[in-house]
Amino acid sequence: MASRKLAVIILAAGMGTRMKSALPKVMHPIAGRPMVQHLLDTVAGLEPDRMVVVVGPEMEQITRAVAPVPTVIQTERLGTGHAVAQARQAIGDFDGDVLVLYGDTPLITRATILRLLAERCDPANPAVVVLGFKPDDPGQYGRLVVGAEGLKAIVEYRDATPDQRENPLCNSGVMAMDGTRLWGLIDRIGNQNAKGEYYLTDLVALARADGACCAHVEGDPAELLGVNSRTEQAVAEAVVQLQLRERAMEDGATLIDPETVWFAWDTKLGQDVTVWPHVVFGPDVTVGNNVEIKGFCHFEGCTIADGAQIGPYARLRPGAEIGPKAHIGNFVEIKKSVVETGAKVNHLSYIGDARVGEGANIGAGTITCNYDGVNKSFTDIGKGAFIGSNSCLVAPIKVGDGAYVGSGSVITKEVTPGALAVARGSQMEVKGWADRFRAQRAKQKEG
Repeated sequence: MASRKLAVIILAAGMGTRMKSALPKVMHPIAGRPMVQHLLDTVAGLEPDRMVVVVGPEMEQITRAVAPVPTVIQTERLGTGHAVAQARQAIGDFDGDVLVLYGDTPLITRATILRLLAERCDPANPAVVVLGFKPDDPGQYGRLVVGAEGLKAIVEYRDATPDQRENPLCNSGVMAMDGTRLWGLIDRIGNQNAKGEYYLTDLVALARADGACCAHVEGDPAELLGVNSRTEQAVAEAVVQLQLRERAMEDGATLIDPETVWFAWDTKLGQDVTVWPHVVFGPDVTVGNNVEIKGFCHFEGCTIADGAQIGPYARLRPGAEIGPKAHIGNFVEIKKSVVETGAKVNHLSYIGDARVGEGANIGAGTITCNYDGVNKSFTDIGKGAFIGSNSCLVAPIKVGDGAYVGSGSVITKEVTPGALAVARGSQMEVKGWADRFRAQRAKQKEG
């Protein structure tokens, strides 16, 4: 197969009316990535010679998402055969295999596609190879009619007889075809059917009429789930999450309650990572070895180095870099900041646009005041510094190595290394005031 040419056509022009969304259907995410990008990643491993995505009018979001893969526009939605015809200029005359995939079927695996292409290599040289499957509920899928001579026909549900509808072998829509025959067959597809559309499935009957054989390969129904509604999107998400959880555990992570942990498609966990329940990994998160992540944390766009302890209830936002053996505790939010080796931010704090030096300790309720309503400014906290509880560090500002900031301070000027900075009102005491106040109020109430 390595010597055979391959062209790929991805159909993504569907309006997705059942999604009830302004977002094109194939742009809805699964595990934090648009469906069509899942499919492109799968196809990239096949190293196709040519590839094109067929989109509908005003679907520039898809065009941007799939770049640099070219797109063509299906101006009128007249069926799958018509959609493939729009790819002719991009694919051109092609003497290899042409694979047709669907942008709303993101779970198909490379292994399944390779089995489909392997069938195209059969000595019988089938003109069309179709990927079939047997779902628990065949519903209104088209049916594959198979005999001793191979695949005889594909019958759309609306055009099927009652006996054909009893057939459990369904059409996924995915096909591998002989590129030298494709455009000649496409030109002969008619629209004499219940919907008045040009069905790609008619290629089977047309090829057989020319004396060519056709074949099918049966795939896993879980891979061939088409996402046409929010409900089906949730089902696809559940399938992918199960796969990601299993992969994480196989690679050496412990998930205390796997069903409550949610991954993005690109989450990377090291070995001997322990993840407690109700943790969400957004896109672009990398976790080192021997990290403990306690419950109810949320991460995106961040890195966590070896031996760190995170949570519970911690939020790491894009640009957060947590160093080795650092501690990030409950109700702490870190954004676009570096927390260096062994530093601790354990309670109820916000650290944004900052550096927390090695071994520094950030007291409960500390805030880096990084935004002035117009600009973001940087806070630099030195190695071994101690920031007392309920302190505000008004950026831009620097706290030197080993310096102390007294609790309750609002720091607006640089603190030199090894110094103590205190910025708060002086405490005063009026002896006996509380007793006199209560007595006065009680007398007024009695009166």
